[in-house]
Amino acid sequence: MFEIIFLSFFALVWIIFASIEDLRKREIANWLNFSLLIFAMGFRFFYSLFYSESFAFFYQGLIGLGIFFVLGNLFYYGRTFAGGDAKLMISLGAILPFSESFLINIQIFGLFFILFLLIGAIYGTIWSIFLMVKDFKEFKKEFLRNFKRYRKIMYLIMFFGIILMVLGVIESLFFIFGILIFLLPYFYIYARAVDDACMIKKVPTSKLTEGDWLYKDVKVGRKLIEFNWSGLTKSEINLLGKKYKTILIRQGVPFTPVFLFSFLILLFLYVFGFLDSLWNSFWYPGLFGKFFCFLRFNFFHFFLWF
Repeated sequence: MFEIIFLSFFALVWIIFASIEDLRKREIANWLNFSLLIFAMGFRFFYSLFYSESFAFFYQGLIGLGIFFVLGNLFYYGRTFAGGDAKLMISLGAILPFSESFLINIQIFGLFFILFLLIGAIYGTIWSIFLMVKDFKEFKKEFLRNFKRYRKIMYLIMFFGIILMVLGVIESLFFIFGILIFLLPYFYIYARAVDDACMIKKVPTSKLTEGDWLYKDVKVGRKLIEFNWSGLTKSEINLLGKKYKTILIRQGVPFTPVFLFSFLILLFLYVFGFLDSLWNSFWYPGLFGKFFCFLRFNFFHFFLWF
């Protein structure tokens, strides 16, 4: 247990530093991610060599690293993560195998991933609301513009969602999907309006840093500097600085705090022994089934009354 506590405390300190840097600079230094990964695997190796009867503690770290390497790259190339977030996810793969049992570690990985998605959704929603309130006038203009632009498609999708909700009389799963599909156009228009109205900032070229995202392609002489998910390079920043005083940059959401909150909750559940009970209850359909039956029952009473 000592090795897990030590490794977790070390990772927690590193994630706190990464979160502060992300909030301040909108980037995570490579040395933070790589040092976390190197220290974690080094600690696992030497602990297994001198204090453990087998190398399972080290091997499980390698397996976790491999799994999270795949996840990190999927998020990165799927354009969900920036480079720093993807590297932090990969580094955590060397931390999260708390057990020498592969099956237990798979449960830990699964629970962390579920927590990460839930907290990420809540965090992203809160951050987008903050941005919307901050630039409400611009957001309102962009929202109405996109609503008019995609109105016909929205109505078609919402009509399909209503049909599925009606079919929920036969199967409750249709009702659930119907609600999601009905609300989907509004979520899309909202997210697009926040992105276009609140995430685009005019920045002096003298303050550009490596990794900044261009809002759109920019032409400098005969050279076209295209938007790239990896962000601007030093040479591209120098070229932009020679011709432009300011440039439009797409700002990202500092996502590292989601790692911090997810990791803290996972540690709490693991230390106090709630891991197994929570994992089993997640797959128990009784509570969720009753909840959606309640929604379906009240929806159809309202529909008939209307």
